[in-house]
Amino acid sequence: MSVKVRFAPSPTGKLHVGNVRTALVNWLFAKGQGGQFVLRIDDTDLARSTPEFEQGIEDDLRWLGLVWDERHNQSKRFDRYEAAAEALKAAGRLYACYETAEELDRRRKVQLSRGLPPIYDRAALALTDPEKAAYEAEGRRPHWRFKLDGRRVAWEDLSRGHAEVDTASMSDPVLIREDGLFLYTLPSVVDDLDMAITHVIRGEDHVTNTGAQIEIFEALIAAGWGGAVPGFAHMPLLVGADGQALSKRLGSLSISEMRDQGYEPIAIVSHLGRIGTSDPLEVGESIEALGAGFAFSKMGRSPARYDTADLDRLNAQALHAMPYATARSRLADVDADLGEDFWTVVRANLQKFGDVVEMARLVRGPVTPVIEDPDFMATAARLLPETIDAGAWSAWTEAVKAETGAKGKALFQPLRLALTGQTHGPEMAALIPLIGREEMIARLTSG
Repeated sequence: MSVKVRFAPSPTGKLHVGNVRTALVNWLFAKGQGGQFVLRIDDTDLARSTPEFEQGIEDDLRWLGLVWDERHNQSKRFDRYEAAAEALKAAGRLYACYETAEELDRRRKVQLSRGLPPIYDRAALALTDPEKAAYEAEGRRPHWRFKLDGRRVAWEDLSRGHAEVDTASMSDPVLIREDGLFLYTLPSVVDDLDMAITHVIRGEDHVTNTGAQIEIFEALIAAGWGGAVPGFAHMPLLVGADGQALSKRLGSLSISEMRDQGYEPIAIVSHLGRIGTSDPLEVGESIEALGAGFAFSKMGRSPARYDTADLDRLNAQALHAMPYATARSRLADVDADLGEDFWTVVRANLQKFGDVVEMARLVRGPVTPVIEDPDFMATAARLLPETIDAGAWSAWTEAVKAETGAKGKALFQPLRLALTGQTHGPEMAALIPLIGREEMIARLTSG
């Protein structure tokens, strides 16, 4: 069976780390199996969905490398959802309810006070046609519930193993609101059937929902809809580095914000794709390589810990391994393309790509030298080799040491401060050939 999965975000906000992890795992699983990844925009809420958020979702996914094979908008498929609703009504599985939110809330409170589970009592099934007409005359409009079988629904979960949900312990889910708006569940099931989705992959907070959705799948198939019930995988959720729920600030961190902060796409997907698995938390060679190595059997049952320190480490790792051919156009964009030798020297000191601007300044200036002993620097300038090549730093510092007696930090730190104005940075032996002799003399004698 060819694998086909889907990611169905709502264009009512920006993509954040939580839902991007869901998209990523779907993509990795599909591509690792040679399958297809479907982007399905859940824009049935026409009032809250915007073209700007929809475009943002596409831009973020492309930037991360999560390119889709098919793309659909649910707002263009209302006729299919209407047809599915009619099929379920004809089969006696979708029924009209007229209770208000306040009436339902009172019933739940009474049930709880009596020690009963707060599930819907199916009172609407006993309504007569005259009673329904009376409600309609009052101006009430029905919401529509799916009648569950009330049985144990079982499936083999790719992530959790054998799973069961007792739908007898659940309220019949509302599929259509009073205003006629379809809630998420019915369009999702219809689309999964129509689009031949083979696996639904999402967070473990959806396990209970899956029991009801499998019943809806089966009811539509029995009504002649066609298709097959997909397989399921429910991943452990993300938690913070301390094991607690992600803070609101971190949990809502958008991909566009992470891009603005200088994170590399491969660092983000390597981090989100490997936390909570048995794979080492290292940067992948490519997103395709991550897909080739993905397996649910590597995924643990404990929540995956999202630690920004790990992401920072992976981001630096990605930059340190980035070839000049990859970096070249980006260097030009920030006016920091000083050649391949420059990139090879400075990349090991980068945490974010934007740091390269400061590295370029160290080479071509302007730099404000820090000189505490002008006489020492005058001596160093006099002893500077005529040719500044890979061996110049070693020969130069040995000569300065021999004449001044300075050694260790007392030798190296003043020279670094005079040439760069900083206490740390790239290896001086590799940096000074980039700066050049004339500029070095100017900085050494500026005091």
